[in-house]
Amino acid sequence: MDSERSDAPAPFLALKILVAGGFGVGKTTFVGAVSEIRPLSTEEPLTEAGRMDDSLDGVAGKRTTTVALDFGRITLGDDLALYLFGTPGQDRFWFLWDELAKGALGAVVLADTRRLRDCFPAVDYFERRGLPFVVAVNCFDGARDYSAEEVATALDLDEGTPVVLCDARQLGSGKEVLITLVELAGAAATAAQA
Repeated sequence: MDSERSDAPAPFLALKILVAGGFGVGKTTFVGAVSEIRPLSTEEPLTEAGRMDDSLDGVAGKRTTTVALDFGRITLGDDLALYLFGTPGQDRFWFLWDELAKGALGAVVLADTRRLRDCFPAVDYFERRGLPFVVAVNCFDGARDYSAEEVATALDLDEGTPVVLCDARQLGSGKEVLITLVELAGAAATAAQA
């Protein structure tokens, strides 16, 4: 019996990952550093109208903000890609999060130890929805160093939620964060099937 050769393309799988956290924590920078394509960014200049809502404490040099989302892509072979969606950090844009979270494999919550309280809403959001997430501490120049264990304790994270130290500007560092997340999500999916 002759085997039939199919010229049909192999199935392609795209996995959706959110990059979340507080205002000015480095979400746009993270997506831009790891994306293989020029990222789509909705960065706009900060305005006087937002001055009441956007505290620049700890990020005095910040001049722009994400008003919708950031998007990047990482292709892993011929049949798999990671689609990265960076969320806006301000409360007034949270209505976008539910739509962005639909179908997501998991999330990266970026944290800045100078303003750790700013990532509590993102941590709470993903814990309530049962979406696997890792906390990636963006190690800013001049910020005091804390261990992953100290950050996990300060955030009162559920046991098993990984905390990794990273530099959102560096491709290799971002890849390590994403590998940690994909491994976590894979373990969660396996446990759910058991």
